[in-house]
Amino acid sequence: MHLRNTLITAIAPIAWGTTYIVTTELLPDDHPLFASLVRALPAGLIALALARQLPQGNWWWKSLVLGILNIGAFFPLLFIAAYRLPGGVAATLGAAQPLIVAVLVVAILRQSAPWRLVIWGIVGALGVALVVLRASAQLDTLGLLAGLGGTASMALGVILSKHWGKPPAVSALSYAGWLLTAGGLFLLPITLLAEGFPAALDAPAIAGYLWLGVVGGIVAYSLWFRGIRIVPITSIAVLGLLSPLTAAALGALLLGERFSLLQLLGFALALTAIVGAQIPTHRRHPAPEVGQPVSPQRTELV
Repeated sequence: MHLRNTLITAIAPIAWGTTYIVTTELLPDDHPLFASLVRALPAGLIALALARQLPQGNWWWKSLVLGILNIGAFFPLLFIAAYRLPGGVAATLGAAQPLIVAVLVVAILRQSAPWRLVIWGIVGALGVALVVLRASAQLDTLGLLAGLGGTASMALGVILSKHWGKPPAVSALSYAGWLLTAGGLFLLPITLLAEGFPAALDAPAIAGYLWLGVVGGIVAYSLWFRGIRIVPITSIAVLGLLSPLTAAALGALLLGERFSLLQLLGFALALTAIVGAQIPTHRRHPAPEVGQPVSPQRTELV
């Protein structure tokens, strides 16, 4: 069951990994915020219309916070990093998310340091760096801060989503709709002020926006937030590495980009980290004292 849930959750970062090729091959130039808005707000409103469930009580402000962290703030910071840094640097900063999650597990969830996540996070980040990083990459201070800020925003969103859970009897579609709508409403004024809307859209652009909204929005976020609720944090934190790996693989398959032996080694390292983080940890509990009932051994998943 754990493996099945993890595989279902992995569909989300794989879907997000298609964003780069969809953006470069189908969408109009210089409208990344509009693409983010289309990915979030219409998808959120459609999800709300289908599920017909609105937040109750303190879930109004929780949905706003989670929507901004996971979507509304994450997207603009991601695009600032993408524009000011080479793609390899931006992707490598994103691959640091498992390490930030490991820190937040201690700070917010009050759990012991997940050293297994730290180790696999380092291996995974190294693997992604080998796949996408180039020796000629130029660094930009604002771009670096934006990249780290976006990664931290998403990591905090994951941790708070895990910490708060979701209300009983609320479907994954409803929950995703709340957060997508909140993130989209946050993005709306930013998009209008900083970028505006494209003057015209052709058929490929419409198809690209539909893909981002339906697959990258409704489907991916419903599966992602469902996974955050039921998959151990150590397992889910490294799944984000699938996004840059998917983007690189699509570049090779569809755009004719070739991988060097070093890049193939990086792929192998990143995939090893993803698989390794899925192996459950078995913790032994002390044997009961004489005369005490014997309880079944538990398996704790961090």
